[in-house]
Amino acid sequence: MVRARSGRVTSRLAAALAAAVLASAGILAAGTAPAAAAPPAAHTPTAHTSAVPGHAVTGYWQNFDNGATVQKLRDVNDAYDIIAVAFADATDRPGAVTFNLDPAVGYASVDDFKADIKAKQAAGKSVVLSVGGEKGAVSVSDGTSAQNFADSVNGLMDEYGFDGVDIDLENGLSATYMTQALRAVHAAHSGVVVTMAPQTIDMQSPQTEYFKTALGIKDFLTAVNMQYYNSGSMNGCDGNVYAQGTVDFLTSLACIQLTGGLDPSQVGLGVPASTRAAGGGYVDPSVVNAALDCLTRGTSCGSFTPSTTYPGLRGAMTWSTNWDAAGGDAFANQVGAHVHSLP
Repeated sequence: MVRARSGRVTSRLAAALAAAVLASAGILAAGTAPAAAAPPAAHTPTAHTSAVPGHAVTGYWQNFDNGATVQKLRDVNDAYDIIAVAFADATDRPGAVTFNLDPAVGYASVDDFKADIKAKQAAGKSVVLSVGGEKGAVSVSDGTSAQNFADSVNGLMDEYGFDGVDIDLENGLSATYMTQALRAVHAAHSGVVVTMAPQTIDMQSPQTEYFKTALGIKDFLTAVNMQYYNSGSMNGCDGNVYAQGTVDFLTSLACIQLTGGLDPSQVGLGVPASTRAAGGGYVDPSVVNAALDCLTRGTSCGSFTPSTTYPGLRGAMTWSTNWDAAGGDAFANQVGAHVHSLP
């Protein structure tokens, strides 16, 4: 089962759609956005602990062999603080997911895989189950499918010991029902780690469904690691169009999320680990580090400079730990070290 993460929006269409979305939301060029709604009353769920550092590195681990280095979880570089297991599989129940360990990754048994999860957690890492991917077919579009999603994710967290869930749905989602589903997961596991990996077009405005979902769970959302790749050119928060693969693309699009209601601790920069990991948008680790410095310290910026700095920025993400390993762990060694050095 070969599954890849990618966007499907051409650069011209993406820029046009982005401009329309930004203009309708009233934040084009202004760099401001409506404030997020106040979160609902706190739950009193079953305790569940996890450890995510203030500045964190996220990596997707491939539960399949597509030509990248095949790894077991134990092989994942120690620089990764959050490991997203890619991917959950849809079932015949609307919204429900399951997980099928691929024999191609070399585990002798499911118990060995579970033992690796525990070992990573003992080392202070979080292991989450990613739902979606380019070919993901999970749909949460009504109350029943939202409940099925939550019940199945909660069951997999209990069965495998996953710390949480990653939302990487690339074919649209409903903010109403995904928020409902994730709140039901949080109700059962109060310390759940929830990450999201939307495409660039999905985070151009607080009015998009993905952005509304992020704001709807802001009280427990861990990080949005948007995919800054496979998108073509997009509008930044100043209204200018920036090409992917540049420091300005990373910083100006992060600015939309930072001014649109997300806390800096909930924003990460998602990039491919190598040129082979995505169809476009690869940047050298030095460019990622420059973008991190621009956003957190106001240094190393390109032509775009944010109006303020965000020292609490969560960090960075890459697709994937396997492609990173195939390239000598350049992302883990360079970006990982840089993220962990942020004050």
